Amino acid sequence: MTIATTEVPVLDFLRAQLDGTGTDGLTCQFRYPTAISRTLGIRLVAIDPGRATVEIDTDPARHGNQQGTVHGGLLTELADAAIGTAHSTVVGPGETFTSIDLRAVFLRPVWQDTLRATAFPTHSGRTITHYQCDITRTDGKPVATVTSIVTTLRGERSHGR
Repeated sequence: MTIATTEVPVLDFLRAQLDGTGTDGLTCQFRYPTAISRTLGIRLVAIDPGRATVEIDTDPARHGNQQGTVHGGLLTELADAAIGTAHSTVVGPGETFTSIDLRAVFLRPVWQDTLRATAFPTHSGRTITHYQCDITRTDGKPVATVTSIVTTLRGERSHGR
């Protein structure tokens, strides 16, 4: 038996995930949650057009570097997940996107904590959008600031992505 599905805008799909109404029978043009987010335990906690907030529970036994703190690569992935989710809410049908730059500034170490990453655009053009993502600990102290430039792909450029 095939279950009928309805494709909805990404923002509507993600809001259905968050508000508890569920996404049974709904699809969107992207895969949510993403495979990497499922693997790492990154979860969406807030969504608006062009903005997203995600969280992860960190543990140095699972996410640690050689010094025993949370690895900077995990922080970068957390920010990239927030930025990608934010941008996915503003691309149109048949459009895709890709990051063309990602820069992280690490401000303080993290051990076992719940990290929150909030991504928002600082400049939006027709094709290029600049994002900032602030990562904080549960005590509100900043852990990292990540910036990214994302390009929206249209037409032939969007095929196969």
